[in-house]
Amino acid sequence: MQLTLINDSGQSSGKVEAADVVFNRDFNEPLVHQVVVAYQANARSANRAQKDRSEVNKSTRKPWRQKGTGRARVGRASSPLWRGGGKVFPNSPEENYSHKLNKKMYRAGVRSILSQLAREDRLVVVESFSVEAPKTKLVADKLKQMGMDSVLLITEAFDETLYLASRNLQSIAVIEPEAADPLSLIYFDKVVVTRAALGRFEEMLS
Repeated sequence: MQLTLINDSGQSSGKVEAADVVFNRDFNEPLVHQVVVAYQANARSANRAQKDRSEVNKSTRKPWRQKGTGRARVGRASSPLWRGGGKVFPNSPEENYSHKLNKKMYRAGVRSILSQLAREDRLVVVESFSVEAPKTKLVADKLKQMGMDSVLLITEAFDETLYLASRNLQSIAVIEPEAADPLSLIYFDKVVVTRAALGRFEEMLS
């Protein structure tokens, strides 16, 4: 599989050979959907708590007598049928939203996403990407020169200067290959990988 190599102006400057086992796989839509859903579910935290009928602050007195009023019988005002009553199946902080996903399936899903990005020309390679100082304007100008708006930049190692310069831009994220998640790969319009990070991807996913 050959990936497009671009220069600092965003123009194609050649091709880069990439492993077919990682970047030339068939697109498995059901698997990708399962991987993305599992990733989002595993990131959820059970931070909502609702009250059932035994926990709401209501009187336990019977609102009216059982018979003879012409109204429906009712035991207490905390009934889930009443406004302000308890919930039938309340959300709990102990709720578990996690999905089980095998490592083999996760890697296969990421390979499928990368392959589809390569086919759509949304995945490109650069020799390197860096800025001289931790200034947002430098990154914004460089991306504008390359003709890119929404970019996931994957570098071979953590670059503090680049991270500080890009963290105020919502349209760019700078990560390492190990931190590349399926949701980010799909979310951004372009995925820019340095040549060294490309080799790391091949090592991890081959």
